[in-house]
Amino acid sequence: MLITRFFRALTLAGFASATELRCPCTQLQSQFPGQVLTSDSANYTAERTAYWDVRSDQSPTCIFLPTEASQVAAAMGILQSNKAEFAVRGGGHMNFPGSNNIDNGVLIALSEIAQLDVDATAKTIDVGPGTRWVDVYGALEPYGLYCIGGRLKTIGVPGLTLIGGWHYFNNKYGYAMDNILSYDVVLANGTQVVADSATNSDLFWALKGGANNFGIVTNFKIQAFDQGLISTTIQNYGEEQVQGYIKAVCDFVESTTSEVGAGAVFSIQYNATTKAVAPGLLGVEQSDISPPPRFANFTALPSTIAISNLSTVTAWHNQFETPNQMFRVQFSHRTMKPDADQIYQFYNMWKDSVDELADVEGLYPTFVLNAAPASAAHVAQSNGVGNVWGLDDSENWLIFQLSTGWASEKDDTRITTWSQKLITQMHEMNKAKGISSEFIYMGDAGEWQDPWAGMDQNNVAKLKTIRDAYDPDGTFKYLSYGGFKLPY
Repeated sequence: MLITRFFRALTLAGFASATELRCPCTQLQSQFPGQVLTSDSANYTAERTAYWDVRSDQSPTCIFLPTEASQVAAAMGILQSNKAEFAVRGGGHMNFPGSNNIDNGVLIALSEIAQLDVDATAKTIDVGPGTRWVDVYGALEPYGLYCIGGRLKTIGVPGLTLIGGWHYFNNKYGYAMDNILSYDVVLANGTQVVADSATNSDLFWALKGGANNFGIVTNFKIQAFDQGLISTTIQNYGEEQVQGYIKAVCDFVESTTSEVGAGAVFSIQYNATTKAVAPGLLGVEQSDISPPPRFANFTALPSTIAISNLSTVTAWHNQFETPNQMFRVQFSHRTMKPDADQIYQFYNMWKDSVDELADVEGLYPTFVLNAAPASAAHVAQSNGVGNVWGLDDSENWLIFQLSTGWASEKDDTRITTWSQKLITQMHEMNKAKGISSEFIYMGDAGEWQDPWAGMDQNNVAKLKTIRDAYDPDGTFKYLSYGGFKLPY
């Protein structure tokens, strides 16, 4: 990381300083009056803090709010000609400080580009980068349609889609990236292009998990599918059920096929003050049977809460919001084969280690499990397009994540160091046992982790070639440097 920053510093010699950035901000204001905010603007603070993670709050020199793709293209021309540093924000949910905001640069906030155009006959929806998934589901529902996207209400479309995208029905339809039929993209030089399986097909592939390395997507054409009511279940348990709960998670992953769409948010919360432990399940199945049969192993466990319903899609998603600005948040995760005994050991390690942080103000620790079944990987392996992950479709995987919230900036280094040390120790234990994977999912990773190292290196080399072809001047490499950037 230090080498990367040093290399970037050398490369940026002579690029726009904070003072010089007034020039592109002035040009944007002149060309688009009323669409540029500066520090003395009424809505500046609201826009610069429109993020889930408090750590993402930064202070751009100005904030540009385009309303259509042509304005994004014009802005890119201004930024590139001035060699001005910039960041791009879609939904603002990405947990990586600096990935979607910037100090002393230009923030392009895409919230006003929020089209939702349904083609009921083709079962597709055109979606703008300023939308959130609950809006997409709401637009599709009157037509009896649904699509693969975010599980929680406030997650934005572009960030999740460009890094992969977990949904309840990944096992049947693949990840969010696997369900994009085309992208409208503004390139670094302001050119607008379409990327699909027939046009700019290399860019089309690269955007399926390649993150913010290639351009700014101004429209996603998403494949939808028929969906009526869904079978849902909310279940919580006491600490005495943790071991059985973890076994049920592992059994669920290992028994997953593509026959019926079904998935869940699996998490264990722990209060270091009261010592209360709360395993929980938010499960969804494509079924008209309640409780959903795929979660029978969980339903069999004695629970403190068990609520199962047949629900509309939007009624389900509207329940689960992740409010902006509630916490400072650090993610860390690794990937492993499902092994209930090992995960139970990790849970106990995590719980004991969290106790060492009990004095941290606003501490909110969660141990999260996400299924990555072989059937989900098979979608990309068999659809003729693929994605940048290139995951083997012969193995079921489980992602285990440390999600830690806290209140004060003074604890940032402490929490990050703690999280990095603990997840690394767990990963080394998995390596010794022969059950580890080097795959890193950007959406669950800490900013200190390297997702590119865990991918097929042939794919990484291909991505770099595509990046350099579509952005030969390195605009998205050097001027928009936040987020998980491809290696130089």
